[in-house]
Formats: sequence, C-alpha cells, structure tokens
Amino acid sequence: MSISSVDFDYLRRLMAEHTAIVLDPGKEYIAESRLAQLMAQEGFPSLGELIQTLRSKSFEGLHRRVVNAMTNNETWFFRDLLPFQALRMEVLPALMTARAADRKLSIWCAACSSGQEPYSIAMLLRENFPEWRNWKFEILATDISASILDRAQKGRYSQLEVNRGLPATLLTRYFTRDGLNWVIAEDLRQMVEFRQFNLAESRQFPFADIIFLRNVMIYFNVEMKKTILARVRDALRPDGCLFLGGAESTFNLDDRFERVQYETTGYYRLRT
Repeated sequence: MSISSVDFDYLRRLMAEHTAIVLDPGKEYIAESRLAQLMAQEGFPSLGELIQTLRSKSFEGLHRRVVNAMTNNETWFFRDLLPFQALRMEVLPALMTARAADRKLSIWCAACSSGQEPYSIAMLLRENFPEWRNWKFEILATDISASILDRAQKGRYSQLEVNRGLPATLLTRYFTRDGLNWVIAEDLRQMVEFRQFNLAESRQFPFADIIFLRNVMIYFNVEMKKTILARVRDALRPDGCLFLGGAESTFNLDDRFERVQYETTGYYRLRT
C-alpha cells in the first residue's frame, strides 16, 4: 500500500500542475489514505499500479479522480464562527446600506467543498436579514472537485456533519431527517448556485461584493498566493470584503489589501 518516492514525486507534480497545491516531502501518508478508496473502486491492487497507469496516459478522467481524491475537503457549518459574526454584524449591514439603491449583493464562496459554508451564509441571511427577500442576493459556491460539488448540491449531510457547528435550532428549521441523514430545505438550497472552478487555472474570477477564500491558500506556494490575490483584487468590488482562513493573511503577499480587525479575527478590504 505504501507509495514509493518516485511515484510520490509524480503525484506531487500532478497536483502542482493542475491545482497548484503543494504536497510537501514526507506527506506520503496523505496520498496513501486519500487514494485508498479510489484504488478499491477502480480495481488497482497497489498505488504503484495506479501511478503507472496515470503515467501511461495523457491527463483525463482517472487523473481528475485522483486530483479530486487528493484535495482536502475539510469543512463544517459556521466554521470558526467569528467570521460569520463579522459578516452579520459589520460587513452585510454596511454593504446593504451602500447597495440600498439597486438592492443587489453577490457573495462568492471559493473552494466550498461539500457546501456547509455557502449554506451557512444562506441561513445567516434568512435568520438576520428579513429584507433579503426584496433583494437580489447571489451566492456562488465553487470547487475544483465535481464529485464534492455533486454532494453539495444535494445538501445531504450525516449526523456527524450536522453536529459540527450547526445550532440545533437551525437544524430543525432548515433540515429534514431522511434515514441516517439530514437534507437541507429546498428553498434554502435554491439560494446557492454551485459551479466547478479551478483557482489555479482560471484567470478571470467571478465578480463579487464578498469573497470567502478561507483555508485554501495554505496549500499554495508563495507565487500562486500572490497570483490568486491579484485576481481577487480584480474580482472584488471596490468596497467589498475578503475573508481568509485563520492561518492565512495577505501580509507580504499583496499590500493592496488592508486588514479590518473584528474581535480576535478579521477580514480584508482594498486600500483606498
């Protein structure tokens, strides 16, 4: 089951070329654990034979499935909580005042994984901003993985997943029980548009008033981080806001952003 250094180097190059994700040396165990299920599904008895098949072909379906399997899809509802409090208390009120004339607001969740982040934003709107019904709110959620987007679109979550960060009141209000799983309400699901999108390869990012790019850039090298932040600058409305993960920052990467402190967290605006 263990992967050779030569095969791991190939996998590192594959991920870097098609996702810009950096796999550090010594992380072979990640490949071994994340590719185990794919190997069983595709009938490969060893990682070596899987890698050999990848080497023998140009980039196609199997390569995409490997890339998808290697992508970290860790997420949960209202992750870290404080960014969502900042969104509710400061960011949305300010932008809704600024957009009162046309009543349009767009939010982009990049690397949305299985959908908990955009659905959390949709619930936040429903719970705290009753005027949203008279507005045109666009919540775009994107990810590189087609399979994880399929999961997100279905809005179907296990008991463990709804236990992570989702208040019981919101669970009973917006979800229905289906066997061992919970399914999100159809009207809430319709608030989010899901779309496949590769941050590393796409030169034009979706225009938005608010961009959630949380816990993504930690997987990229410095040059790719700078490239992505430059593209974010072009996509973010002049008075819009950018949310990054707790371990991420624009410091020493892009001085066009300034940090706005909110309690023990923060978000970013473009410098005027």
